[in-house]
Amino acid sequence: MRTAMINKVKISRAALAGGLAAAVVLTSGAFSSAEPVPGVAALMAEGADAETRAIAEADPGAVSAMANLCGSGYSLVYAERLPDERRFGTLFAYNKHRSSGGLSGVCAVFDNNLGTTKYMSLKVCDNVAAPNKTCDTDAGNFSQYAGPVRITGSHTELFCSKATAIMKSGGVKIIDAVRGATPCN
Repeated sequence: MRTAMINKVKISRAALAGGLAAAVVLTSGAFSSAEPVPGVAALMAEGADAETRAIAEADPGAVSAMANLCGSGYSLVYAERLPDERRFGTLFAYNKHRSSGGLSGVCAVFDNNLGTTKYMSLKVCDNVAAPNKTCDTDAGNFSQYAGPVRITGSHTELFCSKATAIMKSGGVKIIDAVRGATPCN
């Protein structure tokens, strides 16, 4: 069983989903308000698309568990079943905003929906050109999730950040997706 290390205490995903609620709020920025995700303590960015809302409504326990992994102050901005309706994994992206406005942090978690250990890699990177690009990566054989991966910086650096999610089965990529982890308009 994959566990998260939070303050040097092991907490299973089941315990996270079972009620350890993170204070997840959106204070300002590209999405100017947040609304509760039905059935969970996490908040969702107002601008979250229909697919993200549908995933949150269908699996509020996963949304809450992933939000708890990211920590306080993050709101769900994006969720997608990967690679398609078969849903081998679900990519969750959460954003944190400064009280004065703009992004201050990005967190992503890649949920393994297959129930068996798979090689998974999750990377989130800001939009800054190399060699100053900031990325965080978690890779290995996981039965529950890869991540959380987090980056912080100025709004300008974080706007249009990307998350890369890879899952392999028998050495073959069954998911290879690059998605936006923040608003980019």
